Amino acid sequence: MNLEKVVFAFFIVLALTLNFGFFLGEIEQPEHHNIYELFAAIIINLIATIMKLGDRSHIGSVLLATSLVADLHLISAAVVWGFAAHIFATGLSPEIMSTIVSLSGGALLANLISVILFVSDTVVTRR
Repeated sequence: MNLEKVVFAFFIVLALTLNFGFFLGEIEQPEHHNIYELFAAIIINLIATIMKLGDRSHIGSVLLATSLVADLHLISAAVVWGFAAHIFATGLSPEIMSTIVSLSGGALLANLISVILFVSDTVVTRR
C-alpha cells in the first residue's frame, strides 16, 4: 500500500464529503448550512489542490482543473456570505443564501468529477 496515495485519496474524498455536508439542507435556510463547515471545505479543498500540483500526467491536469474550479466556487460562496453578513444591510436573505448554496453545489459537482476521475484512473492503472 502506498501511503502517499492513501493520503491523496483521503483529502479528495474528504473535500467531497465536507462540501456535500454543507450543501445538504433547505437551500434558503441559513441555519441548515454551517459557516464552519464551509470554512473546513475551503481549507480541505485548498490542501487537495496543493497535493494535485505535483502530478504531471494528463489526468493530473484534469484533477487540478476540477480542484481549482471547486476552490473558486467555495471561495466565492464565502465572499458572498461575508458581504451578506457584514456589509449588506439585508443580511443573509433567502436569495443570498440560495446563491451561497448554489455556488457550493458547483464545487460539489467539481469534487464529484474529481473523485470519479481518480477512481477510474486507479482502476485503469491496476490492470
